[in-house]
Amino acid sequence: MKITELLTKKTMILDLVSTTKADVIEELATKLDKAGKLKNKQSFMEEIHHRESQSSTGIGDGIAIPHAKSASVTEPTIVFGRSKAGVDYDALDGEKSHLFFMIAASDGANDIHLQTLSRLSTLLMDENFRQTLMQARSEEEILKAVDQKEKEKLDSADEDQSSSPKGNQPYILAVTGCPTGIAHTYMAADALKAKAKELGVTIKVETNGSDGVKNRLTEDDIKRADGIIIAADMNVEKQRFVGKQLLDASVTDGIRRPEELITKAMKGNAPVYGGDGSSSQEEGTKKKSGFYKHLMNGVSHMLPFVVGGGILIAISFMFGIEAANPDHPSYSPIAEALMTIGGGNAFGLMIPILAGFIAMSIADRPGLAPGMIAGFMASTGEAGFLGGIIAGFLAGYIVVLLKYLFANLPKSLDGIKTILIYPLLGILSTGLIMYVIIGPLSAFNNGLVSWLDGMGTTNIVFLGIILGAMMAVDMGGPINKAAFTFGIAMIDAGNFGPHAAVMAGGMVPPLGIALATSFFKNKFTKQELDAGKTNYIMGASFITEGAIPFAAADPGRVIPSIIVGSSVAGALTMMFGIGLPAPHGGVFVFPIVYGSAFMYILAILIGAAVTALMIGFWKKPVL
Repeated sequence: MKITELLTKKTMILDLVSTTKADVIEELATKLDKAGKLKNKQSFMEEIHHRESQSSTGIGDGIAIPHAKSASVTEPTIVFGRSKAGVDYDALDGEKSHLFFMIAASDGANDIHLQTLSRLSTLLMDENFRQTLMQARSEEEILKAVDQKEKEKLDSADEDQSSSPKGNQPYILAVTGCPTGIAHTYMAADALKAKAKELGVTIKVETNGSDGVKNRLTEDDIKRADGIIIAADMNVEKQRFVGKQLLDASVTDGIRRPEELITKAMKGNAPVYGGDGSSSQEEGTKKKSGFYKHLMNGVSHMLPFVVGGGILIAISFMFGIEAANPDHPSYSPIAEALMTIGGGNAFGLMIPILAGFIAMSIADRPGLAPGMIAGFMASTGEAGFLGGIIAGFLAGYIVVLLKYLFANLPKSLDGIKTILIYPLLGILSTGLIMYVIIGPLSAFNNGLVSWLDGMGTTNIVFLGIILGAMMAVDMGGPINKAAFTFGIAMIDAGNFGPHAAVMAGGMVPPLGIALATSFFKNKFTKQELDAGKTNYIMGASFITEGAIPFAAADPGRVIPSIIVGSSVAGALTMMFGIGLPAPHGGVFVFPIVYGSAFMYILAILIGAAVTALMIGFWKKPVL
C-alpha cells in the first residue's frame, strides 16, 4: 500500500490557521472528521493528547507527527497540515514546527497499513524532502513529492545493513520502540541506520512497532555484538542482553542523537548489563525510574482487574446489597455469580498482581513469581495494599541480591539460575520474611482503617478535599491513579468513604466543563462547544480524561477551576457520610451508595457548578 492511498487532497491543510499546539491538534482532527475518517473526534483527540503527555511528537527540524491508534478511527488515514509561520509544538529542539502529519491508525489496522503509516515517518528524515513540502504550491504537488520520495525509499529497501560486519567493522545492535509503535519507532531505527552507514558501522535494528517485533535480534547477533542500544519508551526484554555492554535511551534520543549513541556503544563506553536493570547506562530523556516507575508498573497491570472486577461487583449490587449472600432474603444466583467472578476472583488477584509486577519491574522476569506469592500472602494475611506494595519491593530487591550473589557462577549454569535458583531461593527468602512481618502489617492496616473510621468531621472533610483535588490535578495521570489506588485500598479494608470522594472528584472535571460550555457559550470555540456536549456523557461515565483537551488549550484557567470543583465535591461527599462499595464510578453506581444517593449526586453537581462558574467568569470571550 502506498502513502498516497492514505494521504489525499481531502486530508490536507496547506495553510493552518492555528497558533498553538492544542489548536493544531483540533484543526487537523476536524479535517479528519470532515473527511469521514472518525467516529468520535473528541475521543480521538483524547488519544492524541494522551500520546503527547508521554513525550512530545514535535521531533524537531520543523516536523511534528501527532499519532494515535484508536477505535474512533474508521480507517487508517494521514492528515497533513502546514504552517509557514510555525507553531510552538514543544519540539525537542525548541524550534517552531511547520510540517504536521497526523497519523490516525484504526484498532483493526493490519500490518500493511501500519507499515505504510510508519514509512512516512522515515521519509521525513530527508531535509530536501522537507524543503520540497514547504515549497509546494498545491495538494497535487504534495502528493507528487510524497509519491516520488516513497518510490526512492522502496527502491533502496533491499540494501541490508544488518549483515555480518565487514573486516574489523564494529557490529552494533539496537532496539527501538515507542508507546504507540507507529512513527517514532521507525524514525529512530532509520536515524540509527543512516548514521551507522555514515560512520562505517554495521548495525542491526529490531523495531517494536504496532505490527509486532520486526528484524528480531537473534542469539548469534547478540553474541557477536560489540554494543547494544535500546532507544525505547516502552518495556523491552533486556534479559537476553546479560553480559553485554548496553546503553538505555529514549526513542527520541535515537532520533535526535544517533551519532552519540553509536559512538558510545562502539567505543566500549557503556556498562555491562548484569540482568537487574541497574547496570545499564540511562541516556538523555529516559522516563521516570526508581520507586515511582516500579510502583506504576504494578498499578498499571492491576487496573484491568480492578475495572473489570469492580464493574461486575457494581452490577451484582444492583440486585441488592446482600443479593450475593445465599442466606439473605434478597439472594440472587446471578448476583452471587457476578460477585464470585468480580469480587472473589478478579479482586482476589489484585494484590498479587500489584506485587508481582512491582517485583518484575525491579528484577525482570525472575522477580514475578516471588512477587506474586508474597502479594498473595499479603492478601490472605489481611495486610492490604500496603502489604502488597511492600511485598513487591521486597521480592524484587531480594531477587536482585540473588543475581548479584550468583553472578560468578559458570555460564553453563545460567539456565539453572533462571529455572531453579532464582525461583526457589526468591520464593523461600521473600516468603519467610513475609511470614514474619505479615502480622505487624495486618495490625497496621487494621489500625489505619480504625483511624479513618474514627476521624472527626473536620479531618474527614480535609481528606475529601485532598482526594478530590488529586483526581483533577492530572486527569488520569499518576496523581489521579494514586488517589484511585488509595480509594480501592480502603474498599479492600472495609472503609467505603474515601472511594466515594475519589469517584466524585473524578466526575467533576468533565461535567464542570460541559456545564461551562452550555452556559458560557461566548467563551468557547465552535469545536469546544461540540466537545462540551460529549463531556456530559464522559462525566456521567467517570471518564475524567474528557477534560484534557480543554485543560491543554487553557491550562492556567481550566486546571485550577477543575481542582477547586473536585475538591468541593470530595469534601461534601465526606461531609454527607457517603460510602461507595463498588471500585468504580459513574451514574450506574449511584443506586448502591451507602447513605443518600441524592446527597451524593448533589455533592457532584455542586462541585461541577463551582468548576463551571470559575471557568465561565475567568475565561476570556472568543473573538
